[in-house]
Amino acid sequence: MMTKRIVMACLLLSAVAFAQTSNAKPSTKKAEATSKSAPAKKTAWNPDEIQWGPAPPSLPAGAQFAVLEGDPSKPGLFTIRLKAPDGYKVQPHWHATTEDLTVISGTFNVGMGPKWDQSHPTSLSAGGFASMPARMKHFAWTSGETVLQVHGNGPFVINYVNPADNPVQPKKTAPGK
Repeated sequence: MMTKRIVMACLLLSAVAFAQTSNAKPSTKKAEATSKSAPAKKTAWNPDEIQWGPAPPSLPAGAQFAVLEGDPSKPGLFTIRLKAPDGYKVQPHWHATTEDLTVISGTFNVGMGPKWDQSHPTSLSAGGFASMPARMKHFAWTSGETVLQVHGNGPFVINYVNPADNPVQPKKTAPGK
């Protein structure tokens, strides 16, 4: 009987709280104008609605990139997609935060360690998932055009094991060239 009273009291309090919030009106005209003029943020879309652009310069050229949620360059949650051509390679690297990825299409091959070694990859097909803890050194390549979805907490930064592998680094040329 006591449990029934507690449940009824909780339901009554929830109903009162809901009624108060649904009847609440902005206290100033400024708040009212803001709530009316703020555009609704898109929260769902189909694959043909995703706006692709070039991948950031910290990735090798040739891939396309789309930000679905958040800002991967800032602290906070983010979701991105990467569309990479067949044979696309990302040299050994690590991230300061956990990298979670899901293969949407194609095949994504992942190797672990600080040196490139294709002899023992984990090959992930569509629907496959990987989670690399912060600072885990890994490398990857695609078989066929591949689309990945990566999500996590930003900032999302690629730290190449060999700084010369970083596409952002200026390429050194031999003297006299």
